[in-house]
Amino acid sequence: MIEIIQGDITESDCEAIVNAANNDLQLGSGVAGAIRRKGGPSIQEECNHIGSIQIGGAAITNGGNLKTKYVIHAASMGFSHPTTAESLRSSTEASLGICAEQKIESVAFPALGTGVSGFPVNECARIMLQAAKVHSDNNEYPKRIQFVLWDEETYLEFKEIKKIISSSVLKGKKTNNS
Repeated sequence: MIEIIQGDITESDCEAIVNAANNDLQLGSGVAGAIRRKGGPSIQEECNHIGSIQIGGAAITNGGNLKTKYVIHAASMGFSHPTTAESLRSSTEASLGICAEQKIESVAFPALGTGVSGFPVNECARIMLQAAKVHSDNNEYPKRIQFVLWDEETYLEFKEIKKIISSSVLKGKKTNNS
């Protein structure tokens, strides 16, 4: 199940939330800053222990003082490397892969790369929703994927792209069955 929600990802009731991370796993501003503030120092301490990861990769830590059990750090960017379509796709897939490996029931994603990195929201929505759809069609976990979006504009863009993707998937199935 894929859900689109407007709200604060740090208040999610999902088993894991995804951090819009840089590949050095330094919790700076935006979503990462909110996770650092609300989750407490143990998340950054665990990130420091992991160290740098590849751009396009992901790593998992505890959820600290957050409601969630885990934080998955999706590195769609580096400090001198903005988010690209490929790094966004790859870090989304890597995050979902961690969920499958760890048998995480539910995960909440923000709009990766659209804040500090400035990646276009409509392209982000298309890439992330397609990756989520492909993953959920081929894996048991996570059973629930949420996109928790802070502002109304991003929320509405994700809802619209989800409709388009769902519509084209249905049309494709009808065509293939004829």
